[in-house]
Amino acid sequence: MTPTSAALLAMTLSFAVMAAAAAWYVVPWLKVTDSATGLTALLWFHAFRYVALQIFSAQQFGLAVSDAGRNQIAYGDVIAALLAVSAIFALRYASRLAVPILWLFAAEAALDLLNSTIVGMREQLLASASGVTWLILTFYVPLLWVSLALLVWQLWLRQWKLTAPQAAKD
Repeated sequence: MTPTSAALLAMTLSFAVMAAAAAWYVVPWLKVTDSATGLTALLWFHAFRYVALQIFSAQQFGLAVSDAGRNQIAYGDVIAALLAVSAIFALRYASRLAVPILWLFAAEAALDLLNSTIVGMREQLLASASGVTWLILTFYVPLLWVSLALLVWQLWLRQWKLTAPQAAKD
């Protein structure tokens, strides 16, 4: 099996497992929890997207990516992480800005994930990815897509019902 086909198989399995976990456990929980708590839980997966900055060191250890591709991937993820953390704070403190920040985050995160996928395919990153980079591509990226889909679904259904999480009210 080639490195690319192994990575594609791992990504496919990650998507399948995460979709099943989301359908069986996360969706039922989101239906009974308050909007702010559910959205916040989904945002936490994106708060750590700055891990993409490892691409700068991975490039020195054999990851074949152009400087332009590297920058698009890294900085798009950092912006998404900053927006996710901003949305977490806005939800935590029941800010009127929560919904606009959430929609801005969702748009930027989707565009960044799509752009990074295109860059990765164009530069054939799966063929040279190893170590942490391989885990990010085969495990974390599918998790980001699944959690983003759940977040947009929740935001679409409940955007006008946002209240502060219970912990912030106490």
